Amino acid sequence: MTMRIAVADTEPLLEACYPVMAELRPQISRPEFLPLVGRLAAINNFKIAFLEDDGIKAVAGYRVSEWLAGGRYLEIEDFVTASAARSKGYGGALFDWLVAAAARAGCRQVRLVSNLRRVDAHRFYLRKGMNQEAHYFSINVAGPSA
Repeated sequence: MTMRIAVADTEPLLEACYPVMAELRPQISRPEFLPLVGRLAAINNFKIAFLEDDGIKAVAGYRVSEWLAGGRYLEIEDFVTASAARSKGYGGALFDWLVAAAARAGCRQVRLVSNLRRVDAHRFYLRKGMNQEAHYFSINVAGPSA
């Protein structure tokens, strides 16, 4: 099979992406995955791109949005290469595809937020030319009542 990168736009393709996505998001069970992706797609046009080369090797969840301060951007919300496929160029190829998709969508930037503990991922992002330009803050709030 030849390497291809595409958007998972059917349930079978999304299901095929789940095992790799679960390496990054193990808290999301297989039964929760499709409904969650569908809801995010409806709310903010969330998409999952995948790189396939004799199986799914890397996946990325992303969306295009716009901020007053920075204009239109592509936000990478999830980015993972299968553990057995790392350091083989798959992540780099998928990242480059996302940057090209951002350009086609008229975006000014590609952005992502990464957990502080993901040091290897940070080195990858810096090698790909990304800049660390902000601090990200959060606070937990009570969820909906049961």
